[in-house]
Amino acid sequence: MNYVSTRGQAPVLGFEDVLLTGLASDGGLYVPETWPVLKQSEIRALRGRPYADVAHAVLSPLVGDAFAPAELKSMIDEAYATFSHQAVVPLKQLSEDLWLLELFHGPTLAFKDVAMQLLARMMDAALTRRGQRATVIGATSGDTGGAAIEAFRGRKAVDIFILHPHGRVSEVQRRQMTTVPEANVHNIAVEGTFDDCQNMVKAMFGDTAFRRNMALAGVNSINWARIMAQAVYYFTSALALGGPDRPVRYVVPSGNFGDIFAGYVAKQMGLPVEQLVIATNVNDILARTVHTGRYEITGVVETSSPSMDIQISSNFERLLFEVHGRNADSVQRLMSSLKQSGAFTVESDELVRLQQECGAGTADEAQVGAAIKATFGATGELLDPHSAVGVHVAGQTAHESHVPTVCLATAHAAKFPEAVKSLSGIDVPLPERVVALYEKTERLDVLPNDLAAVQAHIAGNTSVEAGAAA
Repeated sequence: MNYVSTRGQAPVLGFEDVLLTGLASDGGLYVPETWPVLKQSEIRALRGRPYADVAHAVLSPLVGDAFAPAELKSMIDEAYATFSHQAVVPLKQLSEDLWLLELFHGPTLAFKDVAMQLLARMMDAALTRRGQRATVIGATSGDTGGAAIEAFRGRKAVDIFILHPHGRVSEVQRRQMTTVPEANVHNIAVEGTFDDCQNMVKAMFGDTAFRRNMALAGVNSINWARIMAQAVYYFTSALALGGPDRPVRYVVPSGNFGDIFAGYVAKQMGLPVEQLVIATNVNDILARTVHTGRYEITGVVETSSPSMDIQISSNFERLLFEVHGRNADSVQRLMSSLKQSGAFTVESDELVRLQQECGAGTADEAQVGAAIKATFGATGELLDPHSAVGVHVAGQTAHESHVPTVCLATAHAAKFPEAVKSLSGIDVPLPERVVALYEKTERLDVLPNDLAAVQAHIAGNTSVEAGAAA
């Protein structure tokens, strides 16, 4: 299985190199050179199988020969044994046609665990086989950092540095990162926004000498392995609702577009997905783009759903590549416009294709609070603010076709207890592992919003020898 960059100037790579590379050398994102397609009979045969078995069937053609089948199966089994629910990602019915896919039963109570637990094992195995170490870097608006640190803590082949916007993540999110004691874990609180953190990570990957000397590897959703792993739960949920003989519609709370692009991957691999609906908070750049074709940065508003307080939605580039007929020159042109003017326009033909793939809706803070209260009153299910954005948009964009709609619940309400209480008046019972976070010592370094300062800090604290290459 080979992978190509969305910008067309980076070398074609196999899966293992893509896993360790993250961002392509031309600034683009890797996608499969061709989409492997599962036969409907193959998908149908996965009904009733454990999550790990479905994962092995879906991921094997995407991994190719990078890992032996038994090695891949072992890593998948280990990754999902860390989840507290036997189904890994159980479905809960909220109403006749609306279902909630609970993606928060992993170690850090967020959907990022689903991919990160597998990614860490794959990366550690690949580096060990090569006799190499890597410096893993990532930016987080809250959940990616905790999931990455939990997955990579204590692993011998990596040091991990996570950048988060200082004072702009929830206390639980912060403590899940900063209370981990292992020496290979480093937390950097940047005095800026998530987009500043994400831009720094991209700049470090774009700095050829720094990237080579620090043996950089990425764990944000720009890393293809993250997207790939998330595609599995589209298959398991659709199978539970009658797929592939019954189409399913998905509503996905989205900031960086990785989780919803995983649904596109599942569709390309043969899963009958009727529609993918982007659910945004008031930072609605993705919804505006779907509705008008105009992608324009307008500034970030702080909300109760901080993981969606984003204006630079990195993974959207992957879908732009697809709707432009995989024309890398077109993607280059759009990304250059974004860098120069903070905006670009999707032209009419491509916009039609985009709208055929995605719907979109938005929820403001009052609507988020109302969704939390209404859902709790009707079902007893307590939503976190991100999932509540999705449930509101699911109702706002409901079809009359009675196709089952699955709303992705991306985090446990216990990750945002203050926000849930403020929005709905409902107290969130905290799991014991969350309560324990408040009793642990935190470790973090607050750094200015300055790329050189962050690079110097990483260079001074990694175990990778200068000149190494992952």
